[in-house]
Amino acid sequence: MERSDKHGPRMDEELARETEALERGAPVEPRVEEFREQEPSADDEPETDARLQGGRSAGAMDADELEARSELARSISPSVFPADREALLESARGNHAVQPVLDELARLPAGRSFENPEAVWRALGGGVERRN
Repeated sequence: MERSDKHGPRMDEELARETEALERGAPVEPRVEEFREQEPSADDEPETDARLQGGRSAGAMDADELEARSELARSISPSVFPADREALLESARGNHAVQPVLDELARLPAGRSFENPEAVWRALGGGVERRN
């Protein structure tokens, strides 16, 4: 940390120590004063700690669904949107999509326009990705 002309070296070192956790990206509270600590979740609220890992949220997508959604998105050119079922099928065929993707696109309702790959995925009954 640069030394400043506003405080003495001792104050500069103390300020540097207080911000060290923030600068290094440590997942702990950088301040020791109680009034600066993050308030914990209430008993009836979900835990909101960024350090928690693992565990799926209800309705979260599994690895197979994530792969299927990625395959669908790779098969359709972004420039085709907004598009209806026929335009999506044409784009997928032009991108040499695998047969399961073509079969899924053929299930889409006729006459409906889709704004993006996510709208297509939702129309096919795909799950929504939730992050913990």
